[in-house]
Amino acid sequence: MTRSTDTALAPGWLTVARKEIADHLRSARMLVVAGLLAVTGIASVYAAGGRIRDVASAATDDPALFLKLFTVAIENTPFAFVNFVALIGPLLGIAFGFDAVSSERSQRTLPRLLAQPIHRDDVVNGKFVAGLAVIGMLLTALMALVAAVGVIRLGIVPKPDQIARLLVYLVVSCVYIGVWLAFALMLSILLHRAATAALTGIGAWLVLSLLAGLIVQMVAGAFTTPDTVDNAELQQALGRVSPAFLYEEVTAALLTPELRTLGVILPEQAFRAVPSRLPLGQSLLLVWPQLAALVALTAVIFGIAYVAFLRQEVRL
Repeated sequence: MTRSTDTALAPGWLTVARKEIADHLRSARMLVVAGLLAVTGIASVYAAGGRIRDVASAATDDPALFLKLFTVAIENTPFAFVNFVALIGPLLGIAFGFDAVSSERSQRTLPRLLAQPIHRDDVVNGKFVAGLAVIGMLLTALMALVAAVGVIRLGIVPKPDQIARLLVYLVVSCVYIGVWLAFALMLSILLHRAATAALTGIGAWLVLSLLAGLIVQMVAGAFTTPDTVDNAELQQALGRVSPAFLYEEVTAALLTPELRTLGVILPEQAFRAVPSRLPLGQSLLLVWPQLAALVALTAVIFGIAYVAFLRQEVRL
C-alpha cells in the first residue's frame, strides 16, 4: 500500500525517468557502449601509465602527476583519455537520445504514454533526465576504473586537490555530453524516423568535432594571413562555436593546473612567465565563460526540443 502511494505521489517526469533508466540498463546498447568505454579507458590509462613510468625519475616531484594519467597521450597517437572522452562523448549522447521519442512513435506507444495521468512535458523531461543519469553512471564508473588502474600501475594516490579537479571534470563532461543528448532528443522529436535522426546527429558530430578544426583554419585563412597572431586569434574565436572546442579548453584548464591563460601567447610572454600552479578556484574562473556557454547551449537546445514536443500533434 505504501509503495503504490509513493508511486502515485511521485512526479510524472520521475516515473518516466525510472522506466527509461531501467530500459537503458537492460538494453544491448548499454552493454556495447559500456564495453567500448571500458576498453578505451583502460587502454589509454595503461599506455599513459607506461609513459609516465618511463620518465618517473624526472616526474617524481610533479605535484599533478596523477592528473597526467588523463592528459598524457598514447604513444604514436595524439589521443589521451580526455581526447577519447571528447571524441566518443557526443556519440554517447546521440546513442541515448536519437530514438527517445521516434521509437515511441514508430511502435505506436506514444499515444498510450501520453494517455497516462502525467503532464505532457513530463515525457520529454523524464527521457532527458534518464539519458543524462545513465551517461553520468557510465562516466563515473569509467573514471573510477581508470583511477584504480592508475593507482595500481603507478602506486600514486591522488591528493584532495586532484580528486576535486577530477570531480569537476566529471560534471563538465556530463554537461558536454548533455549538449549532444539534448540535440539528439531534439532530432528525435522533429524527425519521425530514428535512422534519419541518428544520421543527422552523426553528421553534426563529424562537422563540429572532427572537421571543425579544418573548417576554422580555412575560414580564418581567407580573412587573415596564415601564421600570424591575428590568424591564431580568429581561429580561436571561430573554434569556440563548436562545443568540442569549448570542452577541450575547460578540460585543459582543469587537468593542467600550470595553465594560466587560454589566449594566444607570444614567445616573449612565455619566456617571461613564472611557472606556477593555479588553485582549482582560479582554474574555474579562467574557463567560466566556456562553462556558461556549454550550460546555455544545453538549455537552448533542450528548450527547442521541449517546445517542439508540446506543439506536436500525436495521433492514434
